[in-house]
Amino acid sequence: MTQQPLQPDHLTASDRIALKIADFSMGRPWLTMLLCLVVLGTLGSGVTGLGLSSNYRSYFGPQNPELLAFDNFQDTYTKNDNIFFLIKPDDNQVFTPRIMEAVEKLTERAWQIPHVLRVDSVTNFQYTHADGDELIVEDLVRNGIDMDAETLAEKARIATAEPLLYHRILNEDLSATAINATLHYPEKDGQEVLDAVHYARDLANEIRAEYPEVTIALTGLSMLNASFVESGRRDAISLIPAMYLILFIAMLVVLRSITASIGTFLVIVLSSVTALGAIGHFGILLTPVSLSAPTIITTLAIADSIHILVSMLTFMRDGMDKRSALRESMRVNFLAVSVTSLTTIIGFLALNFSDSPPFHDLGNITAVGIFAAWFYSITFLPSFISLLPVKTKATGKGETLGERVMDALADAVIDNRRPILWIGSAIAIIFIAAVPQLELNDEWVKYFDRRIEFRRDSDFALEHLPDAYPIEYSVEATGPEGISDPEYLQNLEKLTRWLREQPEIQHVYSMTDIMKRLNKNLHEDDPDYYRLPNNRQLAAQYLFLYELSLPYGLDLNDRINIDKSSTRVTATAGVGSTVALRGFLDRADTWMDANLPEHMRARATSATVMFAYISERNIKSMIFGNVIAVVLISMVLMLALRSVSLGAMSLIPNVLPILMTYGIWTLLVGKAGMAAATVSATSIGIIVDDTVHFLAKYLRGRRERHLDKAEAIRHSFHTVGLAIFANSVILVAGFMFLTLSTFKINFELGFLTALAIAVALVFDFLMLPALLLVGHKPKIDVSAAIGEGVT
Repeated sequence: MTQQPLQPDHLTASDRIALKIADFSMGRPWLTMLLCLVVLGTLGSGVTGLGLSSNYRSYFGPQNPELLAFDNFQDTYTKNDNIFFLIKPDDNQVFTPRIMEAVEKLTERAWQIPHVLRVDSVTNFQYTHADGDELIVEDLVRNGIDMDAETLAEKARIATAEPLLYHRILNEDLSATAINATLHYPEKDGQEVLDAVHYARDLANEIRAEYPEVTIALTGLSMLNASFVESGRRDAISLIPAMYLILFIAMLVVLRSITASIGTFLVIVLSSVTALGAIGHFGILLTPVSLSAPTIITTLAIADSIHILVSMLTFMRDGMDKRSALRESMRVNFLAVSVTSLTTIIGFLALNFSDSPPFHDLGNITAVGIFAAWFYSITFLPSFISLLPVKTKATGKGETLGERVMDALADAVIDNRRPILWIGSAIAIIFIAAVPQLELNDEWVKYFDRRIEFRRDSDFALEHLPDAYPIEYSVEATGPEGISDPEYLQNLEKLTRWLREQPEIQHVYSMTDIMKRLNKNLHEDDPDYYRLPNNRQLAAQYLFLYELSLPYGLDLNDRINIDKSSTRVTATAGVGSTVALRGFLDRADTWMDANLPEHMRARATSATVMFAYISERNIKSMIFGNVIAVVLISMVLMLALRSVSLGAMSLIPNVLPILMTYGIWTLLVGKAGMAAATVSATSIGIIVDDTVHFLAKYLRGRRERHLDKAEAIRHSFHTVGLAIFANSVILVAGFMFLTLSTFKINFELGFLTALAIAVALVFDFLMLPALLLVGHKPKIDVSAAIGEGVT
């Protein structure tokens, strides 16, 4: 199958453009490379404007209804970013002099954490009791190191009887306790969270050194925010350099040319720097999701160069000189390379339909990188290759082992096309049928693997004192001072009791517990009066007296709004499964609608609620984006191939593999998170590449070489099969590399995309040729269409 350049009268418009670019790049290599470096310097200089986001809110769009509700809630009450210190003594005994001393010290020093608003612990809990007609409000434990066993036992009894402590900052068997520091950040820069977290970690280390018999774990929203930065930095430092090394080795194996491998490597670097720099000019803060863009660009940028260089090396083995081979390779690959770059860009730009901004950034950065890779592949690469020697053994036959394997595969597919179609269709149906069983689940504590300190500490804390998933309600009264109304309090108590009965709920913090305790205290601690007051004025007086007695920083501003027209109820879930949480939230809405006055029917909010719905919202928002991507890619293929039938047929080996991928994942894992919605958009833009290259060579065989369908398929396998296989292997390896990320979303994105590419490769090598043989019927005679470019 020796290939020869076509005569000028056989050239299409795209051929002529390709040859002009090739002639300019190879004829003026130094000028071309200088122009490329100018582009790099102009766009790449923006890398200095890049930064890392340290706020989980980055994952929610400005119009996300859960985010808007949470912002409104935090405007009413105080911000509730927090650092949660879990303290676990080795002997499982919290109420001992040493441990109480440790808790007191940590509580006191936690007030020095940057941006702290309040600190709550078992020691500074404002315990109320009666002394005659006087209400005493004091720390539950003060100078615990001097307390005897009997006194501490009494403190433990009080703590376990207090609903605001037990199961909140004290676990059930009193083997662990917690200190919760609430913070409010000015949000002037991204360093605020990291400063607070670093201080908290240093503080925890100090207490560990003083009290080696305790284990301290740090969790909470501030620790989550810091972990986004730490995970992104860790992946950038460890994954990207290793990725470059592995892919360079892969290029050496595939291309068997140092010069060609170096040229491809330079295209990768130029593309990545250009993309990151271009985005940096807009001051976008990166997240672990968008930080995966360089890895993806590195993987995808290889594709264009691989196709150009593999064809060039094949032509050289057929006897052409380097310049002629590179020129011919540019001609035969230009259209396919351009189309595949465009379709991949469309796929990634579809991520702008996602409900989560980090996926917008990932799509935009990658789209710029793909365009840069295309630009550098058709300009910088031929210039670079033209200046350096490229050695390959001329055989005159082009029969390498890889080409012989491809020829054998072509014969096997042609001879067995109908069994392939039937078996392939049956397998596709089996896997696709499993897709509806896929469960959407985003448990934000588990966004990180155990290499990240936050994940290890959160697992430890959840094991001993589940407090990671608060669900907030702002329950409205009828007007100012309305929270003292007995009817309001009775309904609030009804809600509190119902929440405590739910299996998902670990603890409920409600003002009714404070009011019942105050009513008992002001009746000389008579336990018969541990109930809600039935007089509005009396309830208001209790509340006023209590607030006057509270120390600075431990008031009720975080529980009651300014005019006392609403109060806050916090239900802490003991599970993080978003499926379970969504079930609870739906149940709570139904119960409130049936059992509370209309003005008291609160809707849940919190970071927990936001993450519970983000997967669903991402799926819904991406459905339209996926449809747009498929329609645009189909139109591009039809125009590029100049065949409506081939363009439509090409969707089969592109769409089915994605659906099958979801089915395989369902059977293997059963659950998917935020990344699941985006994989279809990114994958279809990538996997269409192989289809386009295969069909482009198929059509060249039909139009330029007068081949029938079977021979045109053999021509495709022989000329581009090896490049498709090598490119797919590199793509799979690149995306599988993302599974080494410490961030779960990147793991899922990498694995699912790699799986889709692998399935698509099988489809392109088996189902697509079979479909062409059975289903593609040219409307006019091929020989009559030579030079006209129609079928």
